[in-house]
Amino acid sequence: NKLSVLILSAVLQAEQEGENLSGLSNNPDKAIFAVRENGTTCLMVEFAAKFLVPYDVLALNGIDLITEQASFTLPRNAEIEGKCGSTESEIHISWKNNAYVLRIYFSKVGGKFICGIEVWKISKVQFVYDTSETSHFINAYNPGKHTASTHRLSVLVTPAGRSYVCTAQQTITLISSDHQKGVTFSMYDIQIQPFDIASDFVFSSTYKCITDQREHLEEILPLILGVILGLAIVIMLTIYHFHLKLTANQPQIPRDRSMYKNM
Repeated sequence: NKLSVLILSAVLQAEQEGENLSGLSNNPDKAIFAVRENGTTCLMVEFAAKFLVPYDVLALNGIDLITEQASFTLPRNAEIEGKCGSTESEIHISWKNNAYVLRIYFSKVGGKFICGIEVWKISKVQFVYDTSETSHFINAYNPGKHTASTHRLSVLVTPAGRSYVCTAQQTITLISSDHQKGVTFSMYDIQIQPFDIASDFVFSSTYKCITDQREHLEEILPLILGVILGLAIVIMLTIYHFHLKLTANQPQIPRDRSMYKNM
């Protein structure tokens, strides 16, 4: 029985695998990661990401603690793992020999409270970081591993069967086990789809974030106003032209009173 369980576990692990596709992007800051199940893409994320992590260092007096900020980006050469499901999916991104691990959890929910539409969303983000890793954490006090997590998260809400797209920065704050410090996780140039990918390595139709929709409206608004103004001018000129034609066909009443003597 134990052997059967081990074999089944090995088969399941072989069926789901993570792939790093970042080399396909021309943007040096953007990473592309995919999770595949049975040789077909079941989850794909594409974004640039950065982290802002506060940590303690010892002050010059050797007594007080001061807070520094470590700022770094998500590397393109990270390792990928993940799990796909019909209503729950997740992706794990790790680098620097697991000194850093980013876990993003997705869920699909019915539309009882969302206008009857089935949607998916990010339901949880967890970030594990090690302050003894000196490339980002310089002279950290009491270095070690910490876990920062969200609580009751519901972001990037997207209609089911579509991919979420957003050029603008989306920021999520996580609370760390390191004295409740706030860790900032920011994403931009995003395209994510954790469910219902119809074609291998290809996102489904897009759903733009509200920020991008607003920016697009601001871009085309001057054009719309210009067209409306142009139409108004054409209408006014047309009315004036017809007015001139009508008045030209009417008998003219002489304005010079002396002309009345000859009538």
